[in-house]
Amino acid sequence: MPDSTARQLSAVQGEWKVVRGCQSGYRKVTSGRDGQLGAAEEPRRFYEELTRSEEFRTTVGWAELDPENYDGLILPGGHAPGMRQYLGSEVLRRQISRFWALRRPVGAICHGVLVLARARAASDGRSLLAGRRTTCLPKYMERSAYLATAWRLGRYYRTYPAYVEDEVRAALDDPGAQFARGPRVLAARGTATDDTPAFVVQDGSYLSARWPGDAYLFGRRFRALLEAAPH
Repeated sequence: MPDSTARQLSAVQGEWKVVRGCQSGYRKVTSGRDGQLGAAEEPRRFYEELTRSEEFRTTVGWAELDPENYDGLILPGGHAPGMRQYLGSEVLRRQISRFWALRRPVGAICHGVLVLARARAASDGRSLLAGRRTTCLPKYMERSAYLATAWRLGRYYRTYPAYVEDEVRAALDDPGAQFARGPRVLAARGTATDDTPAFVVQDGSYLSARWPGDAYLFGRRFRALLEAAPH
């Protein structure tokens, strides 16, 4: 899990809240730091539940984990410079490549898709997403958030010079056929009871979503992948 000063709480806790109800051997792995939380009441409440959970209290560092011991992997999203220790970690990329080779469920949302785009397969050195269908944080969302807040927050919403969508597209063999931006939204979010505004892309055991507004649907679909996977 990335630095809590940077991550988008509703993109982390929303997934955890839904997936935690799964009957498979779900465990949470994190290597983050405490910080100030800036989020709505619901994700704050979920965060408090998360920090009280056994999974959160017994976390391990990325270098210490054994991918064979886990049924699934979720790569949460977020923004701001504090995310770079997560998005740019070579150690994490190597571990993710090992897990990807197991063909078990992998989910990524928002900036989390960047980690998969940057990770390389040990077999051929290509991006893990080279031949996959995917979505991620759309450029219009990232640009809109930046332009609306730059006067007050500076480049807070620009984690890297390149837009997330541009980097993810560059990792694909055929971006026009493989990348799905989804319906254009700026404010409408999926909820615990309504998935209408939400959007995810599933390609085999890989699931991706755009932003926190997709978190409930993403969590439900990922839980279904875990429950359907052989154990």
